[in-house]
Amino acid sequence: MRPSGGDRNADADADNHAADDAALLRAVAKGDSEALAALYDRHAGWLHARLTRRCADPETVREVLQDTFVTAWRSAGSHRGGEAGGWLWVIAARRLVDAQRARTRAERSDRAERAEFVPSGAAPSAEERVLAGLEYGDVGTALDRISPELRDVLRATVIDGLTTRETARLLGLAEGTVKTRAMRARRELREALAELTSLSAMTSATAVTAVADAVSRNKPLGGTA
Repeated sequence: MRPSGGDRNADADADNHAADDAALLRAVAKGDSEALAALYDRHAGWLHARLTRRCADPETVREVLQDTFVTAWRSAGSHRGGEAGGWLWVIAARRLVDAQRARTRAERSDRAERAEFVPSGAAPSAEERVLAGLEYGDVGTALDRISPELRDVLRATVIDGLTTRETARLLGLAEGTVKTRAMRARRELREALAELTSLSAMTSATAVTAVADAVSRNKPLGGTA
């Protein structure tokens, strides 16, 4: 069946939009601040909305959005022709993870300085512990032990908050391959954690459950896809 005129027009519009984005990124790479402003106008709205779904703090969202375009300004030359929106979202998602890690470290430092009992209701969530554990601790050690190709899928889907389709595009994989690797990542992560004899049973079990459940549902930590 031949595509309708409306379908052809929609495809043409999408192609033109992608071409315009690519041209803007090339201009940004050459130091064109007006091109950066145009790129911001095109993408800041949906990026802000998506970040807000994953973070309830407006100030953090504002800072992450700003950092995203600062990074784009500095890194536009490294863009290799993929979809600009997907490239920007990878940057934004990673900046958000960085912000959440910094917040977790600051909260822990503050609690240590005050040396006060923290009520259970104010304790970091399992997801926050996982985010911190990705940088240090048992969960981070376990992640380092799983296969690199599986770790990449886990980081993209769970930590960066990408959908299966976005992860497939980012890693150059078929969507079915992403789903299969996510399942294998869950299994390998559990096995790696089981091998770590120094695990704190309660904290680690809660943390791995959060990661495994997120991977199995393809649900990003800290929000819904």
